[in-house]
Amino acid sequence: MSRQVWRDCFPLVTIPALDFTMKNHKYIFVIGGVMSGVGKGIATSSIGALLQAKGFTVNLMKVDPYLNVDAGTMNPTEHGEVFVLDSGLETDQDMGNYERFLNRDLASDDYMTSGMVYKHVIDKERALGYKGKFVEAIPHVTNEISRRFVRAAEVSKSDISVIEIGGTIGDYQNILFIEAARVLKLKNPGDVLFFLVSYLPVPGTIGEMKTRPTQNAVRMLNSYGVQPDVIIARGPVALDQKRKEKIGFSCSIPANQIISAPDIESVYDVPLNFEKDGLSQIMLRLLSLKQSSRKDGLLTWKKFVHSVRSAKKTAHIAIVGKYFDTGDFVLSDAYISVIEAVKYAAYTVGAIPKLAWLNAKDFENGSTSVEELKQYDGIIVPGGFGETGIEGKLKVIQYARENKIPYFGLCYGMQLAVVEYARNVLGLKDANTTEINPKTPHPVIDIMPEQKKHMADGNYGATMRLGAYPANLKEGTIARFAYGKPKISERHRHRYEVNPQYVKKIEKEGLVFSGTSPNGVLMEIAELPREIHPFFLGTQFHPEFKARPLSPHPLFVEFVKVAVEGSHKATE
Repeated sequence: MSRQVWRDCFPLVTIPALDFTMKNHKYIFVIGGVMSGVGKGIATSSIGALLQAKGFTVNLMKVDPYLNVDAGTMNPTEHGEVFVLDSGLETDQDMGNYERFLNRDLASDDYMTSGMVYKHVIDKERALGYKGKFVEAIPHVTNEISRRFVRAAEVSKSDISVIEIGGTIGDYQNILFIEAARVLKLKNPGDVLFFLVSYLPVPGTIGEMKTRPTQNAVRMLNSYGVQPDVIIARGPVALDQKRKEKIGFSCSIPANQIISAPDIESVYDVPLNFEKDGLSQIMLRLLSLKQSSRKDGLLTWKKFVHSVRSAKKTAHIAIVGKYFDTGDFVLSDAYISVIEAVKYAAYTVGAIPKLAWLNAKDFENGSTSVEELKQYDGIIVPGGFGETGIEGKLKVIQYARENKIPYFGLCYGMQLAVVEYARNVLGLKDANTTEINPKTPHPVIDIMPEQKKHMADGNYGATMRLGAYPANLKEGTIARFAYGKPKISERHRHRYEVNPQYVKKIEKEGLVFSGTSPNGVLMEIAELPREIHPFFLGTQFHPEFKARPLSPHPLFVEFVKVAVEGSHKATE
C-alpha cells in the first residue's frame, strides 16, 4: 500500500508556504576529531539544549556522509537504530537524541546525507537545471549543501542552527560538507562557529592524559582552511587547567574555550557539565548574542537529572529481541530509543530501571526456560523484521499473558501478541503473519491488498507505513486512561497490519483493539482489559520515538508503573 493510499485512512494536513526571510542567522558546526563514537551527537544535543535554555530558538541538524539516501535500508547492527520523524523520513539515531534533548519534533530538512545531495544534483543536471554547464563537486555539490543548511534554518524559523557533521577529521567522505561550512563562515565571519569534539586518551600503561592526538586533529582541520573556535575535550577524566593551556597554546585557542567533557554516569548530565565550564556564555560572546531571559532555563532539566539520582524503587524489565548476539555495543545502539523510553518512565515513577537483554532464539531452542521470566517485573518485545527468534518471542508472550506479567509489545511485538492470541485463545493453531509464512491458513497479520502488488514488483519502499498517523482511542481502555485524551498521533515504521478479516473474531474472544485509524480500518493498539491482565498491551506504532526526558511517553509510564507496583521488589 502506497503512502498516499495509507493517507486516505487519515485526515490530510496542509503545510503553509514560507513567507519570511532570514536575517543574521547563526550557525555552529560540530566536527569530530581523533576517533568516532566519542559523543558528537550528545555534544550537539547538549549545545542545543543550552542555547534553548537561554531563550533562543534552535534547530539541530545531522549530516551523514554516507551515500544512502536515508537510513531506512541500513541494518541496525551496522549503523544503530533507524529513527523515524513525523514526516516519515528514516534517519540516523542522533536525530532521536536531538529531539529528546530539545523536547520537540524536528523536520526532514534537519537531516542530510551525501546520497540526498548527490541525487538532487544529478537529477537537476539530467533535467537541464544547470543549463548545460558541466557539473562539479565544487561549487555545485557544496552549493547544494549550503542551500540545505539555509533551508533547514528557514523551515524551523530558528535563531541558531547547530549542525553535526558525521565522521571525523581526515575522512574523505565529509570533506565537501566541511568545505561548504568553511565558505559559509568566510561569507559570514561573525555568525559561524566551529566546535571540535576530540578525544584525549589516558593509556593504561602510561596513566597520563595525552593531548597530541587532539593537536594533530586541529592541524588537519586547519589544512581544510578551518580553525576551531571551541574544543570539547572528551576523555575518561576531566581535563585539568594545565592541559587546557597546553592545547590552547598549540592550537591557537584561548584556554577558556576548551571545554572539559569527562565520562559520566548519565548523558543527561552533559549540558550541566558544559555549563560548569561556561559554555553558554562563550557561545553568546563569540556570536555577539544577548541572553533573552535571565531566569534559569535549565531548571526543568535539573529537576529531571535530580529525579534520576533520587529514584529508590527498582523496575526489572526484560527486553526480548533479536540483535543480542552481535555484542553489547551494537545492542545499545540498535534499541536506544526503547532503552531511553524505559528510563524516562522509570524515573517518572521514582524507580531505577534494571534492564535485562534476553535473546529470543534462546527461548526458541530451549536453552532458556520461560520460567526464568518470573523474576522480571515487566517484559518488552520491541520492533524488528524477519523470522529470527519468532517462535521464542511467541513463547515469551504466551507466558507473560498467562502469568499476568506486564507485557508491552512494540510494532512486531503487537503483531506477535495477536498471533499468539489467535493460536492459543481462538484455537487457530496455524495462525501467523504472512511475513513469516505466506501460505498460513490464518493470516491474522498480513499486507493490505494495495501493498501486495508493490511487493510482487520488488518495490519495497512503497510498502512501508512511515511517520506520524492519527488514531482514535476507545473509552474505558488502558490506552485511553494512559493518554488521557481520545485522539493521538504516533510514528510508524512497518509494512504489515492486523488483517481486518480477523478483527471481529479476535475481539469476540476478549482482545480489545483500543486504538484504530480514524476510519477504523487499521488497528493501532491491542490490549487485554485490566480485569483480565494488569497490563498486556501492544502498539502497531513505535511510541519510543516520541519519548523524551521532560515528557516521558504515557504508555511507557503506565507500563513501568504497573510493573513496579506489582513487583515484590517495589518496597526494597
